[in-house]
Amino acid sequence: MLEDSTVRDIAQQLDEAERSATQIGQLSLAYPDMEMADAYAIQNAWLGLKLAQGRTVRGHKIGLTSRAMQQAVGIDEPDYGFLTDEMFLDDAAQIDTARLIEPKIEAELAFILREDLSGPSCTLHDVLDATAYVTPALELLDARIERFDTASGRRRNVLDTVSDNAANSAIICGGLTVRPMDTDLRRASAIVLRNGIVEETGVAAGVLNHPANGIAWLANRLHPWGVTLKAGQVILAGSFIRPIDARKGDTFTADYGPLGTVSCHFT
Repeated sequence: MLEDSTVRDIAQQLDEAERSATQIGQLSLAYPDMEMADAYAIQNAWLGLKLAQGRTVRGHKIGLTSRAMQQAVGIDEPDYGFLTDEMFLDDAAQIDTARLIEPKIEAELAFILREDLSGPSCTLHDVLDATAYVTPALELLDARIERFDTASGRRRNVLDTVSDNAANSAIICGGLTVRPMDTDLRRASAIVLRNGIVEETGVAAGVLNHPANGIAWLANRLHPWGVTLKAGQVILAGSFIRPIDARKGDTFTADYGPLGTVSCHFT
């Protein structure tokens, strides 16, 4: 385990990297003995800095939910991160690329909770019962840690991603909502266009066979730390498309069919 002082120092570096839109080196390279617990400790220390700056927790995100992505990074479960108030952008948001480093877009479903959810035995049906509504969303990803080490070309690993708040930067939610029992969420789909050209398509069943399964996993995963998913929080269930690079001038529109659309533009 990393020393507490090291964890705090890395969190400060990540906070500054986000503000200055610059990257730091791979933590897994600098600290080859670090473990997953260290990565989440760094993430939690970074959250503590944000709370001290006046930010508030508005939810959580789940990542690496597809089997293909888990196999690509060598893990057998998803990861997670926090969502604070400044991360929430309106539909059709104008996003300043100057404040970002390597932005990417993913398509997901966002669950807004009506009731608290907690483990250790949370199930898919518990999630559906506790959810007020579901809305389409885009997640904006960014990398405050180098994806590739400049000297060796080594690719960053899941410990870097988790430390980097599971690569989250922002969330854009659509305006149309649906109650979770009123549609088959497994079959919810998205067609994602960049500048009018279809870049990716996907179906929500790609998220652990049902997007609510990821939220049940998160409630159970957080239980040993005494963390409960709170009523009113937004939980991003995980992407069912590959990340798409976002460039200055790009406009993204995700068409979820009967669930509506959500869009953003990079200035």
